[in-house]
Amino acid sequence: MTIRAVVLDIGGVLEVVDDEVFPRPAEVRLGLAPGSIAGGLAALPGDAMLGEVTEDEVRAEWQRALGLDDDQVDGLVEDYWRWYVGTLDRPLLDWFAAQRPDRLTAILSNSGPGARERERHHGFEDVTDDIVYSHEVGVAKPDPAAYELAARRLGVEPHEVLFLDDVEANVDAARRAGWHAVLHRDTATSIAAMERILVEMAED
Repeated sequence: MTIRAVVLDIGGVLEVVDDEVFPRPAEVRLGLAPGSIAGGLAALPGDAMLGEVTEDEVRAEWQRALGLDDDQVDGLVEDYWRWYVGTLDRPLLDWFAAQRPDRLTAILSNSGPGARERERHHGFEDVTDDIVYSHEVGVAKPDPAAYELAARRLGVEPHEVLFLDDVEANVDAARRAGWHAVLHRDTATSIAAMERILVEMAED
């Protein structure tokens, strides 16, 4: 047995996300109570992560619920995306890209509408064979169907996949799906752990 595909998460893994960036600074700027921005989407008619609402619907609901004018909601949306896309973890991305052509590379991400377009500047599409965004496929981690879909789209068996995610529930679900999975703590530790698995699997 060997690893034929390496699959990574985005937010908190390939992207370093700083929770000091959003939402509290935006709430302070707009004179909103703590928790207002997250609570402002409570009345959405569906789950954005599953693609049940559009980016325009999210913007409109924030504007309505928080009583914002057009300029204010535009600023809020830009603050959100600045937080969402974070800062690229270049060493991890370089390691990931270097897995090709020996292995397939893919991303499995719980996402919201607009994520593909907003994250495109990081160049993920240039170094992957597939990107599975939850809002595009209607299924999200840790649903077993997310892992099944990702493996099927890559054309590999579950035991041929190595996965990295920063959420323990997602890692546990990947292991239950038959994947080899590592919980992301920091870049150096994660790369070392994945390298060990690659070596061990190659020796079996």
